[in-house]
Amino acid sequence: MKPALLGKRPRYPRQWQELPAGDQLRQATELALSDICRQMFGYYLLCVGDLSCQVTVKGCPIKQVIRMADEPAPYVSAVGNASEFPLQKRSVDAVLLAHELDFAQDPHQILREAERVLLPNGYLVISGFNPFSLAGLLKYLPVNPRQILHDARFFSSVRLKDWLNLLGFEVLETHPLVFSELFFERKIPIEGRWQLWCKRYLPLLASSYLIVAKKRVRPLSLVRPKWRPKPNFSAVGASMREQSHPG
Repeated sequence: MKPALLGKRPRYPRQWQELPAGDQLRQATELALSDICRQMFGYYLLCVGDLSCQVTVKGCPIKQVIRMADEPAPYVSAVGNASEFPLQKRSVDAVLLAHELDFAQDPHQILREAERVLLPNGYLVISGFNPFSLAGLLKYLPVNPRQILHDARFFSSVRLKDWLNLLGFEVLETHPLVFSELFFERKIPIEGRWQLWCKRYLPLLASSYLIVAKKRVRPLSLVRPKWRPKPNFSAVGASMREQSHPG
C-alpha cells in the first residue's frame, strides 16, 4: 500500500472538464447529493476545492454555502488552503470534498481539518475514484499518458473508512456513482440501464464512489472508583484505667 503523504502535490484539476467525462461525473455527484443533503440541517455547508465549489447542491436545508479554494475564481466565496482551513473550530455543519483527496499531497491533513471545523454530528461527504475498477486498472497502463487522471490517488473506500473511523466518524452510506473506464472521452449515460444494473449488482466495481460520514463526539463522564481507600490508622476502643493516688 502506497503512503498517503506525497513529496509534491500532483496535478490539480481546476474544472470538471479537465477530467475525462467530467460533466457526467459532476452530474452523477449532484444526483447523489440531492438525496443525501435532505438529511442535513444547520447553518453552513463548506465546499472545499475547485471541483467541490462547482457542484450544485439542490434540496439541501443548509442555505449558507461557503465555497473555498486556494485561488480566486467566480465560483469561490472564500480563499484558503485545503490543508489549513481559515475557519474556527466547530463552525460548520457539513463539509463536501469532491475528489479533493484524489489530488491532495496530504489527504490525512485535509481530513483532520474537516474534523476540526465540523460541529458534533456534522456531515462529511467525500467522492473519490475506485482503484478496484476498470479506471483503476487503466491508471497503471500507458493509456492517454497525459491524462490528468493518471495523477489521481485512487484511494479505496475501505481505506477511507479506516481513516474516518480513526478520526471518530461514523460511516453512514457508500454510493457507487459511475461505471466507466474514464480514460476515453465518451459520454456516459449516468441513468442508463447499464449504469443502473451495475449499481445494483456490481457496486464495488464503480469507477467513482461517494461516502457519507457523521462526526460523533462521545461525552466525557466521570468514572467513580468502586474501591474505597482504607486509612492507615484506625482507632481501637481501649479502656482507660484510673490510677488511685495514695491519700
